[in-house]
Amino acid sequence: MAHLAFAQAEQREPRDAARAEFPGNPALAYVLENLAAEGIDLDHCRDWDDIRAEQGLPDHDRGAQGVA
Repeated sequence: MAHLAFAQAEQREPRDAARAEFPGNPALAYVLENLAAEGIDLDHCRDWDDIRAEQGLPDHDRGAQGVA
């Protein structure tokens, strides 16, 4: 299983952002804190092509790079 974990020093930035976001957006604060603590399970990540297919959108036109 592929898993991206953050070192102690790397955890500081998302934790600081979580504290700053908490009063106005507790859901985002929770996600940032969880990301810092748990890392990312890369086996469960989706790319843009996966999301487009799930939403029934047409394939991405490679001629328009960087355009959503």
